[in-house]
Amino acid sequence: MTIPARALADLQENFPGVRPAEPLARHTTWGIGGPADFFVEIGSRNDLAALRRWGHVHGVPLMPIGQGSNLLVGDGGVRGGVVRLRGEFEEVRFQGDAAHVGAGVLLPRFARQAAERGLTGAEPLCGIPGTLGGGLRTNAGTPEGDLGALVESVDLMDGEGRVRTVPRAELLFGYRRADLGDGWALSAQLKLRRGDRNDILSSVDKQLARRTERQPLGTKNCGSVFKNPPGDFAARLIEAAGLKGRRIGGARLSPKHANFIENVDNASAADVRQLIALIQNTVRDRFGTALELEVWTVGE
Repeated sequence: MTIPARALADLQENFPGVRPAEPLARHTTWGIGGPADFFVEIGSRNDLAALRRWGHVHGVPLMPIGQGSNLLVGDGGVRGGVVRLRGEFEEVRFQGDAAHVGAGVLLPRFARQAAERGLTGAEPLCGIPGTLGGGLRTNAGTPEGDLGALVESVDLMDGEGRVRTVPRAELLFGYRRADLGDGWALSAQLKLRRGDRNDILSSVDKQLARRTERQPLGTKNCGSVFKNPPGDFAARLIEAAGLKGRRIGGARLSPKHANFIENVDNASAADVRQLIALIQNTVRDRFGTALELEVWTVGE
């Protein structure tokens, strides 16, 4: 889309940090993605409300981004604006066994902070390379537990900058999903439990060690590409189909974990999409199982 010149001037006057035509490959863990019409970092609820109202008035779509994990951005980029939440959105406040966590907080950081305070429940989040905001939308987790189990309520902002506090029951958490509607998560109230600090820290370290052993850390990837089908594991099916290590262009199915696609040589989104299609078609033909994407795809 083309943002009207007057609207763009108004945007840049009120948000001096706006970066036009920003490549989103700089903001995703895959290192893949074409440009957004603009990228901006926002540090307060008031500024975010003003930006969302601007987008509503001018008909410009806005998309939040966190760590850029679990996200495939098309090679043609994203029309409209992409927004990273900083400042007050990166704050954590503990009170007793509860925590108020901003949407921009990295999940491993929060899990470690909770463990240091002798609070248990967040350990499954210690190895998830994402922010709370993205983690809420996808109900991020591991076999040991998920984020939704900790949530008491979430503050959501709508497209006109209005905020409401939504209780857990209305968010409909399920396996790798939640219902936030078109609201943007600003923060969440999470409930933890008291425990032995040393035991909790030991659990965090063990979970991180297992992740290091089993997953291709240190490579450009998005985490798990496919959801596990009921009663089975996507990685098992993919490996049994003989696809482990398969490569298309610069995208390779990890030799270490069959549910991870790595960017090993300037992969394009098209490379990744072709590899995803190959995996889905092969697994369906061999086992009759339709693998559903866990990664979110956006853009052109």
